[in-house]
Amino acid sequence: MPTYKLNDLVQNVINGEWGQEISNANAGVKVIRTTNFSNTGKLDLSKEVVKRAIDINKVEKKKLLPGDIIIEKSGGSPEQPVGRVVFFEEEGLYLCNNFTSILRPNRELVVPKYFLYLMFNLYRTKRVLKFQNKTTGIINLKLDQYLKQTDVSIPSKDAQMRIVEVLDQAFEIINIRQAQINALNELTKNIFIEIDSKYGEESKRKIKDIAKINPAKTIIDKDSDIEVSFVPMNNVSETGELSLKETKKLKEVYSGFTYFEENDILFAKITPCMENGKGCIAKNLINSIGFGSTEFHIIRIESPLTIKWVYQLTMTKTFRKIAEINMTGSAGQKRVPKSFIENYKIKIPNESDLKYFNSVFDQTESLKLKLNQLLEKEKALYNSLLQRAFKGELLRNQF
Repeated sequence: MPTYKLNDLVQNVINGEWGQEISNANAGVKVIRTTNFSNTGKLDLSKEVVKRAIDINKVEKKKLLPGDIIIEKSGGSPEQPVGRVVFFEEEGLYLCNNFTSILRPNRELVVPKYFLYLMFNLYRTKRVLKFQNKTTGIINLKLDQYLKQTDVSIPSKDAQMRIVEVLDQAFEIINIRQAQINALNELTKNIFIEIDSKYGEESKRKIKDIAKINPAKTIIDKDSDIEVSFVPMNNVSETGELSLKETKKLKEVYSGFTYFEENDILFAKITPCMENGKGCIAKNLINSIGFGSTEFHIIRIESPLTIKWVYQLTMTKTFRKIAEINMTGSAGQKRVPKSFIENYKIKIPNESDLKYFNSVFDQTESLKLKLNQLLEKEKALYNSLLQRAFKGELLRNQF
């Protein structure tokens, strides 16, 4: 197979544009942000796409076209490197923001969807890491160097299309499974909204009156060799799943990490993880103890009956939107302050309604657990196919 620089496979690199705030809600151009990125290469327009006032000449030059790749060039985090990519295949007028760039594929050499999978695999295999630097708290991708210095082997366009067909099929299975999980999340959310709507202002209490926010450690022996769960930000999903695949000795993580216990609520406080919806209930921790990213707020509810209700509140779009408005700090490193959570007022239903909600929650979580187990197997297959595709093994006789 011939070898190319990534730069050879790109017809144009187009920097994103942010523009100005709009004064008229019916005006402006839709601008895609990294909030609309998934970690699978798929664009997520279910999250708010903002409108901005942008000069018409810039709009014409920088509008997205079907088949474009959008690459994240600023943002990221220590646990989520910058350089994620998504595929644009939407109808209508869209731009991307100034934290991203458009990579318009050179169609003479590369099929656009193949280029997406190629760029996704480079990110997945961490070849992008050497092209990152950090300034003023923001991780930046040295995009020009990344494109000019990265060598890739490219098969014929016919082989590319065959590879795309295989990967698309595997990815569609993942999408279907994820849709089933999302439907269960929607069911829980709708039951929450239905119950919440029954109550008025008189039922509201500040979260700090029913919970401790970022409570102190209750363990004393900081030199203990006992195993504890370790949870970096990447191990918490945007739909409430918690991966407990990592463990550490307590003495290794006692300082410098966030402490939590069984049944605590973890709430991602930093952008873009907060806006993306990361959060979970800590369950099945090793020795009932966990440590993790310092970018979590911990909410410890006093009444076990209320844990799932408060957690569900923190996962709603309304709560996240208000939290976003109240974030402090510089661009790219904004955080939700502890005081916002403490003083947020939440409706507390009666015992009967809480028990009903908890029953629905438990049933949907049980079904989600089974579906997620299937999803992990399907993702493993997809990753295996990706690896084989870009090692030249998927269609060995087709190149």
